[in-house]
Amino acid sequence: MITVAALIAAFNEERHVGDVVAATRPYVSRVFVVDDGSIDETSARARDAGAVVLRHDDNRGKGSAIRTGLTRILGEPFTHILFLDADFQHDPAEIPTLIERAQRGVGDFVLAERELKREAMPPARFYSNVIGSRILSFLIGVGVTDSQSGFRLVRADLLRAVQLTGSKYEIETEMLIKLVRRGAVLDRVTVRRLQYEGARSKMRPFRDTFRTCMLALGYRYMSGRALDAK
Repeated sequence: MITVAALIAAFNEERHVGDVVAATRPYVSRVFVVDDGSIDETSARARDAGAVVLRHDDNRGKGSAIRTGLTRILGEPFTHILFLDADFQHDPAEIPTLIERAQRGVGDFVLAERELKREAMPPARFYSNVIGSRILSFLIGVGVTDSQSGFRLVRADLLRAVQLTGSKYEIETEMLIKLVRRGAVLDRVTVRRLQYEGARSKMRPFRDTFRTCMLALGYRYMSGRALDAK
């Protein structure tokens, strides 16, 4: 029996977060939103839509928001954690596909990969994702085509076994590398929709990709003992 908690990190997403929560709730047991120091109505909109809201008083970064959410969620008996963004870049209607793969036992870590179409993405996002994906694939020994996808479903017991330290977008790479190194089976699912209209990414593509790749080298080549400590 799979029980899924959804974790959404949000910063100034009053426009979309309520709709994302409402569209996610039918597929999971509970939705948690971590408001990372928003100065708009993000918390109120998420709460009104039915989410459990955790809030930072100041903006600390996506990784810090995810770690705050995991601290709360992993103390409860959920079997899986679903991660998705608050800005409707991910389509909640795709969630059953990820859950079905987990139910079939295909993978411990189900990564939803968007179709990367040059004409459908801002150029900086497209090229930084292609470069980052090739580097990450080399580091983990498994082909990945969308390294910047935050849409994923992961077994909770595996997340309890690692200590994540990332404070910004690099946490998604850190999570993938550390779990694969521990033997997690990665399953990749192509998702249909990628929305950029009206969704302004807070990621700075080249700078954040470079930073993530440098940190990925550390995550990949640190010793096993160091890995457990991180």
